[in-house]
Amino acid sequence: MEDMLFYDRMQFAFTITFHYIFPQLTMGLSLLIVYFKWKFLRSNIEKYNYAAKFLMKIFAVNFTMGVITGIPMEFQFGTNWAKFSELTGGIIGQTLAMEGLFSFFLESSFLVLFIFGEKLLGQKLHFLAGFLVFLGSWASGLFIIATNAWMQHPVGYEILDNGKFVLENFSSLFKNPWLLPAFLHNQMASLVTSSFVVASIGAFYILRNKNIEYGKLFLKTGVIFGFIASVLVAFPTGDWNAKNVVKYQPSSFAAMEGIFHSEKGGAEIILIGQPNMIEKKLDNKIAVPNILSFLTYQNWNTEIAGMDQFKKEELPNNIPMLYYSYHIMVGLGTIFIGVMTLSIFFLYRKKIYHIKSLLWFIMFLVPFPYIANLLGWYVAELGRQPYLVYGLLKTSEGISPTVSSGNTLFTLLGFMGLYFLLGVLFLILIGKTINDGPEPKKI
Repeated sequence: MEDMLFYDRMQFAFTITFHYIFPQLTMGLSLLIVYFKWKFLRSNIEKYNYAAKFLMKIFAVNFTMGVITGIPMEFQFGTNWAKFSELTGGIIGQTLAMEGLFSFFLESSFLVLFIFGEKLLGQKLHFLAGFLVFLGSWASGLFIIATNAWMQHPVGYEILDNGKFVLENFSSLFKNPWLLPAFLHNQMASLVTSSFVVASIGAFYILRNKNIEYGKLFLKTGVIFGFIASVLVAFPTGDWNAKNVVKYQPSSFAAMEGIFHSEKGGAEIILIGQPNMIEKKLDNKIAVPNILSFLTYQNWNTEIAGMDQFKKEELPNNIPMLYYSYHIMVGLGTIFIGVMTLSIFFLYRKKIYHIKSLLWFIMFLVPFPYIANLLGWYVAELGRQPYLVYGLLKTSEGISPTVSSGNTLFTLLGFMGLYFLLGVLFLILIGKTINDGPEPKKI
């Protein structure tokens, strides 16, 4: 049973990690596309229109890859996690169906119209098509996070005699106090990724001395949006999320922050330290006294419950990974704010286009927003363990008893091989699109 659970979790973790590489770009990129198209309608300057259509090509490749990698993930609910689907399908099926029926079709239909229908639609309707793509991509994120929010903090449910969960109140899914902060935090994080990608394309063009006009446009836009989004990820959305974890999952918060023992007179915030699970302490820690209490409760002396206040079965079952995921995510977010603040400063002084070291740094920093986004999801999922539905349904109770660990391992290896090929194809297509540039080819 332990092997089955391990491989089921590994397979789902791998497929969802690879899948989320793509939506985290498309959700933020759709907003930038709408921005460029809006700038074109206001100014009638053609470069803004070309920029919007160029970014939509990148969006289309990402969207296609997201669909391809998302379908196997959905099927795993019926294969590896059949018991979970049987028990909770009456609730999570609502939001997952809405994501497929409404968001996906809205996004895909108007994506085609935006790419191929500019002359047919005219510029105002073309802008509307782009806006509806944006609306569809963000609605998709809302429905998926509504599903996850219910698993993190179940509301509006009833458990029948046969153990199945059913909804008592449909609107409670969208009134869930976990939903709004998680959604806004996720969307701002995806905008960070998209902004860094756009800024890096601009830096690439400037360093290559190619498409300089678009390079400056992309760099400026990416830096401005990246600065705003990086700040909003930390505050208020990140702060709001953390306070939700304190309120609804206090044992997870203690594990995230590395609080092994409750501290009277205020809790310190850990900057550096390694969890020692044998001695129940942090090794080599560097901490600032009382800061965590102030950030959490706006009071320097409020006690925060440590892991010693909870039963072992109530604690996350992989505390070191949860701790490191959280602290690396926060560390990367701090770096993003610093880099974008510095970039804004040099942009204001009109020097950013000539500082090659900063351009190189922005360009090679691109993978790290992806990493930070994925770590954010790891924090959410590892923090919820050992539950699938927090406090109600254990992860071990949701797996399919008829799917062997050998079958799961075999298909996991197959996914790894196939997704490697898809990843290479994706990089080739994106590389070719960027190399071709935003300007239409002259015939």
